[in-house]
Amino acid sequence: MEAIIIGIVVFALLILMWVVGTINRLTRLKNLVRESWAQVDVQLKRRYDLIPNLVETCRAYAAHERDVFERVVNARNQALQSGGNARDENALVQSVNGMLARVEAYPELRSNANFLELQRELSNTEDRIAASRRFFNANVRDYNIAIEQFPGSLLAGGHTKAEFFEVESVSVREAPRVTI
Repeated sequence: MEAIIIGIVVFALLILMWVVGTINRLTRLKNLVRESWAQVDVQLKRRYDLIPNLVETCRAYAAHERDVFERVVNARNQALQSGGNARDENALVQSVNGMLARVEAYPELRSNANFLELQRELSNTEDRIAASRRFFNANVRDYNIAIEQFPGSLLAGGHTKAEFFEVESVSVREAPRVTI
């Protein structure tokens, strides 16, 4: 009889340890998703800070391209207000790409040291955003798998699936084209 009670207690302790371990794993994964989004957010803010400088530099050389610059500024403001909404980020990248394509018509601007430095910074920032996005999406994948797979799904009651940060169109998938 004693052996049965000890067996039941050991089994109950194993179940309890599994429950605690699973809950802790889900919490750790959820925090990794939050942390990796914060890294994406830092890089997006860096891009938001670079764009006004790039627009002002371009505006000085190409005043009659005002509509292009306004689209970039409006897209930047929308993306900034949305807090990293993928659709708004895609629109921002498309408008910046459009502005950089128009700049090709101004050789004196393309040779301006300030413009070249801003282009380099923007290109580096886009690379950082891509790396941060990959890290974020990997953490989202791991978290979503953990809350959907059995037996973890039994304990994932308070956890909801996280959204991937995806790029919508092929033109947006590429960093803005930078000619140095």
